[in-house]
Amino acid sequence: MKRLARACAVGVALVLAGCNDKQAAAPPPPIKLSAEAIGHYCGMNLLEHSGPKGQIFAASLIEPVWFSSARDAIAFTMLPDEPKDIQAIYVSDMAKAVSWDNPGADNWVEARKAVFVIGSRLKSGMGSDEAVPFSARSAAERFVAEHGGRIVGFAEVPRDYVLSSADDRDGATKPDPKDSN
Repeated sequence: MKRLARACAVGVALVLAGCNDKQAAAPPPPIKLSAEAIGHYCGMNLLEHSGPKGQIFAASLIEPVWFSSARDAIAFTMLPDEPKDIQAIYVSDMAKAVSWDNPGADNWVEARKAVFVIGSRLKSGMGSDEAVPFSARSAAERFVAEHGGRIVGFAEVPRDYVLSSADDRDGATKPDPKDSN
């Protein structure tokens, strides 16, 4: 009986070790941006938009989720209805981008290791405020000197910056002309 109990304990330990190995596995590598990449929220081809892009891998999903802006990728991590089993979040490394219009197809940085410029004068490919990612703080500082904004880490990107419009953040909502009657 003791032998059977010991064998069961060893079996359980091996199963648990296998689970831990899966959890400790390296995250999937980023995928090169191509014409097949369609934005999760906009449903449009990412190559048609300027500015940084994003891709997220989740254990529960077969394919990466693509985003036409880095800000949208960050929003995905904050929204309650999106998967929470995120393995990797990659955003365009604008320190290595050719230009704003050509952010690059394979210069990705893990978002949680990047710094972001928020509040700059440049807008995302969809015309909204952008969280501009950089692998190097010095490149972000040069960007701020040219385009304005401030530098924050991934966890410091304000929720309201990502999930609300500029009008909401400024408290400047336009009155409805029908309300003036």
